[in-house]
Amino acid sequence: MIVVFFRTILLYMLIIFSLRLMGKRQLGELQPSELVVTILISNIASLPIEDTNIPLLAGAVPILTLVSFEIIISAISLKNIKFRNFISGNTKVIIKDGQIDQAAMRDLRFSVDDLMEELRGKDVFDVRDVQVAIVETSGTVSIYLKPDKQPVTAQQMNIKTQNVSPPVVVVSDGDIIKQGLEFCGVNRKWLDSYLKRNNYKLDEIFIMTLDSSKSAYIIPKQKELKKA
Repeated sequence: MIVVFFRTILLYMLIIFSLRLMGKRQLGELQPSELVVTILISNIASLPIEDTNIPLLAGAVPILTLVSFEIIISAISLKNIKFRNFISGNTKVIIKDGQIDQAAMRDLRFSVDDLMEELRGKDVFDVRDVQVAIVETSGTVSIYLKPDKQPVTAQQMNIKTQNVSPPVVVVSDGDIIKQGLEFCGVNRKWLDSYLKRNNYKLDEIFIMTLDSSKSAYIIPKQKELKKA
């Protein structure tokens, strides 16, 4: 039982390392070649876990081989457009100038239900509001609304705005997030000084966000939970 436990942990760490090498994507954003490699890796990894008679190396070698092959394929795809189109396919325009291209939808085997589901996922409930819709190689749909259906921007209303980066978490449940501090251009010394001026202690903070203009928002921990 202990052997199975350690074999599982080692293969888990190997798969995580392998997927990190392939790049960070959600399952729905995987290209066809990446999806195939992911499925194969999961199947290969399950064999040494289920059967302890199979050497661990027999699972590790195929996994590393597939990952290496995928990295090579990705590198070639970056350099060669034709090869990239062959491996990943091309994007398809299914709505142009507000008109649905039914032939393109048939080629993609894209049903009306699929289209409406994708539109609703982008908060669009009327096909007539869409100027252009493109099916990406990952299968997701990118949508560009008609000009009169797009949200009004500050530029259109001649409102002057300041470029400020979005708030990021700098303290999470009493722990300092160094990447957040670096993103906002501050350090631990600045954070300690800010908390002291506002009568906060680090272990009293549940969430603290900060943007590039040094505007902070703090949510204290609930006292009941802190005592518990």
